[in-house]
Amino acid sequence: MSAYLRPGEYHGSIPSDQLESRIRRACRDIDSLTFNRIVKTGFENLTEFQQELIKESVVLHMDFCYENAELLESPLSAYSINGVSMSFDKSKIVTVGGVTTSSEVYGLLMQTGLCYRELM
Repeated sequence: MSAYLRPGEYHGSIPSDQLESRIRRACRDIDSLTFNRIVKTGFENLTEFQQELIKESVVLHMDFCYENAELLESPLSAYSINGVSMSFDKSKIVTVGGVTTSSEVYGLLMQTGLCYRELM
């Protein structure tokens, strides 16, 4: 599997020793969200517009997963103790095929045309 983003193209807050594994995981998640259409078509065969949106999506998804790792890995969906409760704003996250990401990431991927279930 080839990465859609190279470590030198990332300028966020993820430590460099975690970068390659996080890029790999984010690319796998993006492949799942796009029903593996990037793999089937080949990243280099996509339009420049699609490639840029995919790269941006990988970066944003990596940051989202890094910043929310504790919550994403938790089996809890809501929390309440002594009258104080916590729940997630479902309008800010999207879960498709077991992959949870931000609505911003999914919105970018939708613009590529690769996320529609009807396409084959």
